[in-house]
Amino acid sequence: MLKMKKISETYDMRVFTDDGDYFGDVEESILVDNKVFGWRVKATKNSFLNNVLSSAKGVIVPHKLVKSIGDIIIISRAAVPNFSEDKE
Repeated sequence: MLKMKKISETYDMRVFTDDGDYFGDVEESILVDNKVFGWRVKATKNSFLNNVLSSAKGVIVPHKLVKSIGDIIIISRAAVPNFSEDKE
């Protein structure tokens, strides 16, 4: 059964990648022609985004990369910004 959720219920919702990494928190949704176009995810303390993009405030994740929305949002690993994994 399809469960409906209000957009306002997604604000400050935690976002995880499909690998289980904590990505950040939803700051706002981006609507185009009454459809969700994307999600602005803020880099929070101890999040994957904060570790990768230390100076950035967040990223915009296209809605097509969202796999599931429930108590948390699960996004595809493809939404993760490119960086060198050898960098430590």
